[in-house]
Amino acid sequence: MGSADRDVTRVAIVGAGPSGLFAAQALVGQSEVPVQVDLIDRLPCPYGLLRYGVAPDHTSIKSVANALARTFDSDGVRFLGNVEFGRDVSRADLLAAYDAVVYAAGASEDAQLGVPGEDLPGSRSAREFVAWYSGHPDAPEQDLSGVRVAAVIGVGNVAVDVARVLAKTAESLEVTDMPPGVLAELHRHEADDIHVIARRGPHHAAFTTVELRELVHTPGLQVTVNEDAFDGIPDDLDRRPKANVEILREAAAKVVENPRRRLHFSFWRKPIAVEGDGRVEALVLERTRLDEAGKVVGTGETQRLETQLVLRSIGYRSVALPGVPFDERAAVISNVEGRIVDAAGVVQPREYVVGWIKRGPTGVIGTNKSDASQTVRHLVADLVAARAEGSDDFGAGGGERPDLAAVLAARGHDVVSLDGWRAIDAAEIARGAALGRERTKLDSWPELMGASHRLQG
Repeated sequence: MGSADRDVTRVAIVGAGPSGLFAAQALVGQSEVPVQVDLIDRLPCPYGLLRYGVAPDHTSIKSVANALARTFDSDGVRFLGNVEFGRDVSRADLLAAYDAVVYAAGASEDAQLGVPGEDLPGSRSAREFVAWYSGHPDAPEQDLSGVRVAAVIGVGNVAVDVARVLAKTAESLEVTDMPPGVLAELHRHEADDIHVIARRGPHHAAFTTVELRELVHTPGLQVTVNEDAFDGIPDDLDRRPKANVEILREAAAKVVENPRRRLHFSFWRKPIAVEGDGRVEALVLERTRLDEAGKVVGTGETQRLETQLVLRSIGYRSVALPGVPFDERAAVISNVEGRIVDAAGVVQPREYVVGWIKRGPTGVIGTNKSDASQTVRHLVADLVAARAEGSDDFGAGGGERPDLAAVLAARGHDVVSLDGWRAIDAAEIARGAALGRERTKLDSWPELMGASHRLQG
């Protein structure tokens, strides 16, 4: 790209997941100012949680992936993979090379249970488990040997995905893009009892009706729901919670002959301790209720659930980016409708934010589209206003701007271009074809980087 024409606005987007891609689409789709967009990601692959956070057996998500892939059809969009913010490039590097910077870094940490024994081997985050079966190169290996009972804490869609993968046969997952090592471990696993545990009632659960129905209809699965789960449920529920309650009632009433596995929903229960001698052996649960203020409180009544695997799925948390204003309490980059502000509320020129690191880990993939549109509207409005006023807030004061790819190349850094990602894509499709599948993911850094070099320009 070199030192582009001064009239072309150069924008860096840090993070090539759905929120970053939606922001890029909004930028190249507007007509008020010409733009060139660089999507920068620490991984050699774009798509973020769409690639590494959506269950591999959910092939319907491919329509979303295909729509986001069209972002790269624009001549105004470039991909710079294997570039980590804070390690390979700094905030100063980006502000020197671009007219504006949009942070789309997502949420990379997990919320904690905050109970004794949570760090015992066998107690893990559902995020790590999902990353593992999705082929993320940084995901730790998951050892399921000796696991006869698994407990999933939480009732969002991630918890449902994890429970469904554990409940299914490995044979039924052979058609997905899961790496061979993951499938081999799932073939070995013997967790015949899977518990899904929630602090509140079934009408409060965050999972979608489609996800819940798919889970409880897993072939050969007997579903049970604790007897007090449906106590006190109001009659005037909204459509989604009402449908969820009905599905759970029906599933619990259905008797499956010779079930292959059993799925147990435990509502109005919260973990208060993880027990074990050197590794997880049991989970201590306390019965809960709502107090007068609608807050979940313990009743003092406890039970001990023997289990060898605890997967917490109670939310994600964003982490601070080096040098970028961050609200530690809310765990988001400090901003007003996407414009970044410092601790005093002063707008930071040319810096913007989208996605979970802007608003917190809420919503579905599509939520990021409207979120990104809001931020991009402000970015474009700021640019138009600055140009009308003759301000140098945007750009490099009329001078030449360094090209980040060239800067990194001069430093000897191995940047994965769009051609490099397409080479990875082709390698995964070829690997899948050899196994009679549509795709098989490459799940290690050496494999990914090696494939990226084959056709990279």
